Amino acid sequence: MLKKIRYVLVTGWVVFTFVLIGWVFFASLSTSSEIFSDHMFEFRSGFHFDNYLKAWNTQKVSVFFMNSLLYTAVSCTAIIIISSPAAYVLSRYKFRGNIIIQNMFIAALGIPLIMIIMPLFGIASAFRLTNNRFVLMFLYTAVNVPFGVFFLLAFFKDLSATYEEAAAIDGCSPVKTFWKIMLPLVQPGLVTLTVFTFITIWNEFFMSLIFANRPNVRPVAVGLYNMIQSMRYTGDWGGMFASVVIVFLPTFILYIFLSDKIIKGVTAGAIKG
Repeated sequence: MLKKIRYVLVTGWVVFTFVLIGWVFFASLSTSSEIFSDHMFEFRSGFHFDNYLKAWNTQKVSVFFMNSLLYTAVSCTAIIIISSPAAYVLSRYKFRGNIIIQNMFIAALGIPLIMIIMPLFGIASAFRLTNNRFVLMFLYTAVNVPFGVFFLLAFFKDLSATYEEAAAIDGCSPVKTFWKIMLPLVQPGLVTLTVFTFITIWNEFFMSLIFANRPNVRPVAVGLYNMIQSMRYTGDWGGMFASVVIVFLPTFILYIFLSDKIIKGVTAGAIKG
């Protein structure tokens, strides 16, 4: 009986989600008057694909989209480059302070962002570094590195030491062993971490709202927020929903093509941890 209730709840949630996504998609192909009418799904005036062109060009979605793409690509790459060696060293080598450093990374996960955002903003303002793309990417990387290290620790801990012993016999240095042998072995964890951090940074709002005030540096989350505020004057609801679809597409495509690896990575991490 309990199993049936779970299936019903999951099915209901899936249907609810698909209905919401479908409504937003159909609204993006309608006019503003049709969206607030009872016959939106009839498309009496046809499909308005021009909403996407208006959103991309007129509403500056192209600028927000490319900004977010730059922020997520650079930050995710930096997070992987920093977190992977750190997690490897902490999981494979025993040295004084190892446990303390691991606990510091874990403790960093529990610090609310709101507690550090104002000191960070004060420092950035003092050095006139607000509205700077590099500062925003640096902050995204720094905030997400503790999670990356914590997530990859379980994967590296489960690897057999025979790989490193065989590499040492063949003359590989510890650095070369890591990059050539050990890192490819945790590929499921790397893919899962990349997807998680991509979604986190792509949808991040609070930090970018404070550090990216100018339109030319705003990511999609802040850009959509300002578009919603401007709806009181423009009334272009079709263009706004088209913008939502454009912003939603990257994460949707990621899940479609990498869903199997994400599930394997999460499952493997849970078993190893």
